[in-house]
Amino acid sequence: MITKRLAGERGHAVHGWLDTWHTFSFAQYHDPRHMGFRSLRVLNDDRVAPGQGFGMHGHRDMEIVTYVLDGALEHRDSLGTGSVLRPGDVQRMSAGRGVRHSEFNHSATEPLRLLQIWILPARDGDDPSYEEKRFADADKQGRLRLIVSPDGADGSLSIHQDARIFASLLAPGASVAHELAAGRHAWLQVARGGIELNGLALGEGDGAAVSEVSRLEIAGTAGAEVMLFDLA
Repeated sequence: MITKRLAGERGHAVHGWLDTWHTFSFAQYHDPRHMGFRSLRVLNDDRVAPGQGFGMHGHRDMEIVTYVLDGALEHRDSLGTGSVLRPGDVQRMSAGRGVRHSEFNHSATEPLRLLQIWILPARDGDDPSYEEKRFADADKQGRLRLIVSPDGADGSLSIHQDARIFASLLAPGASVAHELAAGRHAWLQVARGGIELNGLALGEGDGAAVSEVSRLEIAGTAGAEVMLFDLA
């Protein structure tokens, strides 16, 4: 079964400096039909104005993955990390017992767009930790590149959950396939462009929940960037 989540049906808020879309319930947006999918709890599409951002604030017991689409993200945290991430860079912060961080648009002139992803950890109370890596476009072009996994396989970032995240860039007419093991589920998110998922058309911002399907066929219909979550 594949259930489509239309981009325009997501939660939406504009806070002046922040234009954000919520696939699942978050902050002031609450929809009991969309509280998450499996261990995937938050999937926000954020556009941040130049020089603006999220001041220092805290999290605990959450695996937080940030995927930069456009612009430059300036990160600082209570672990002593400070860095600037750009498209192709992916950040993983395991909040564990507690961590504080800030996220700002590093540029004074250019907008920032990112996907912020929260995944529930398999257990609470771990030590907080941070990791970031760059995944070149060439590694994602026409293939599903593993970027997050429980064991850091294939140079991916590691999280404390049985979840794997893949990223792909698909030119029109290009396609990739993914096999789902028995009992596994998937969420597909179209960051930009357009695709067909097992023949179902999906556009920018659309998502799809997948259960009881063994094989996913993803075909680009317009220059597309997609994320695939393989979940227990």
